[in-house]
Amino acid sequence: MAKTFEQINEKIKKGTAVVLTADEVARLAKTKSIEALAEEVDVVTTATFGPMCSSGAFLNFGHSDPPIKMAQLELNGVPASGGLAAVDTYIGATEPSLDRGIQYGGAHVIEDLLRGNPVTLKARGFTTDCYPRKEVTAKVTLETLNQAYMFNPRNAYQNYSAATNSTDKKKFTYMGCVLPNFGNVMYSTSGQLSPLLKDPQLRTIGIGTRVFFGGAIGYVAWQGTQAVNGYEKFDDGAEMYSGYTLALIGDLKQMSPEFIRAAVMEAYGTTIFIGMGIPIPVLDAELMAQLAKSDEELYTHIYDYGLGLLKKPTYRRVSYAELRSGSVELNGKMVKTASLSSISKARTIAERIKTMVKSGEFSLTQPVAPLPKTEKFKTMTMIGGEGI
Repeated sequence: MAKTFEQINEKIKKGTAVVLTADEVARLAKTKSIEALAEEVDVVTTATFGPMCSSGAFLNFGHSDPPIKMAQLELNGVPASGGLAAVDTYIGATEPSLDRGIQYGGAHVIEDLLRGNPVTLKARGFTTDCYPRKEVTAKVTLETLNQAYMFNPRNAYQNYSAATNSTDKKKFTYMGCVLPNFGNVMYSTSGQLSPLLKDPQLRTIGIGTRVFFGGAIGYVAWQGTQAVNGYEKFDDGAEMYSGYTLALIGDLKQMSPEFIRAAVMEAYGTTIFIGMGIPIPVLDAELMAQLAKSDEELYTHIYDYGLGLLKKPTYRRVSYAELRSGSVELNGKMVKTASLSSISKARTIAERIKTMVKSGEFSLTQPVAPLPKTEKFKTMTMIGGEGI
């Protein structure tokens, strides 16, 4: 029997909703039919915790006296964006410090604010009759800011490729250190917990969907950058979705450093680990069939990250169960695997959402509009030479 958002929210309100994590549903699906699970379960919680470089925060400092129209800004030595009226800025998570380089960047500024640490603002501007001040230095905290909210252009990658390296040198990438001569395979997606792998056709996820975001309630604002509705079906009947992303918005003042963490990728740059998750309503058996898929039934491709190419050579399809086992077969030998994302944290988030939904603290939001469909990923058309 099909269910609606309204019916499920009514059960949440009454405290009778059956809520399980994606891990729990995947286990139950080994002994129960999809139809029985669809009848019994109302909500399945999903989660991920991993590096999401395309992230950052909008901040409003309030006006100095006399006021300044900020054009060039630094926060703890990290450049932030001007050009947003007088005292607004956007600080990107991967922006490096002018003094410390990639060892401290925008992600660290965001984490410092979350931890209550004072951050030094230095700003310069050109004078006008209403903004006569040329420069200002101040200490700001999350509490002193008028508004501070994360607006992340690309989070929650549906499915990310795994990385290996065919060359004879170590390669330091956004997938971590990839060892020479196929020495390891790095991966990042949370597999059977991954939100967009559990509802790959975006039947319940759209503009306005309420999500768990960095320890607080957030919302889907739009499709994420580089979002592609990728789908493959293989000769053995296996399916693979890949490429969709979400743009998320949420109140930084309500978030926690437990689920927002700055990090440095060796010889690559600053990044930020984001914890997010989505409770998915079980509308029917068709959706439950996807929600119940286990790591054995979810796949990604292994690509060669050693060559520095956009179109990377592909070696094989691999399941998340294989990746999680600690080693995979590649070119006739067993190769060690390692994950950039934390399954332990993802499970913590899925359990947290489960508790919040069951207590009535987290109701489900029907999207106000579907997310845009994007069928093709466009590459850059370069003018002139191909210099590196």
